[in-house]
Amino acid sequence: MKNKSITIGGGCFWCTEAIFRDTIGVLNVKSSFSGGFIKHPPYREVRTGRTGHAEVIQISYDPEKISLKELLAIHLTTHDPTTPDQQGADKGNQYRSIILYGDEDEKMVAEEVIKNLQNLYSNPIVTELQPFSVFYEAEEAHQNYYEENPEAAYCQIVISPKLAKYRESRANKGSNT
Repeated sequence: MKNKSITIGGGCFWCTEAIFRDTIGVLNVKSSFSGGFIKHPPYREVRTGRTGHAEVIQISYDPEKISLKELLAIHLTTHDPTTPDQQGADKGNQYRSIILYGDEDEKMVAEEVIKNLQNLYSNPIVTELQPFSVFYEAEEAHQNYYEENPEAAYCQIVISPKLAKYRESRANKGSNT
């Protein structure tokens, strides 16, 4: 079976990238921007929230090792998909929860996963579903940020606890993801 890809956003791409780089079946993760209205936006502009782009990651994965359903369940349970334009202290439309689907089958899977996970949350899931059109890879300094900068304050305060929680949940479920 051919490798596949999906583009998702759930707040700061440094956090989502760290989670998915730690997931079996994921082959590659690229921090990027998508869903906006200007071409090739630099991070300094995206972070203002004025470009319309979300911070996203593009995940390449082996569907024989992990399914799209599993990836999207991880996505929707490792950030708060019920807060529009915010994840923790990160506020603005660039931090929105989003799934950029490649075709109608991916859209249907995303809708099913959202419906199945809604009962985990007291507020409605507000994750946007949009057709994928293009992504703009973020500057090199943003790629593999957590692994390259483990001592950075953001990594220590935000990413490390989130990654530890994810790893603990996997261990408790006996999951290989």
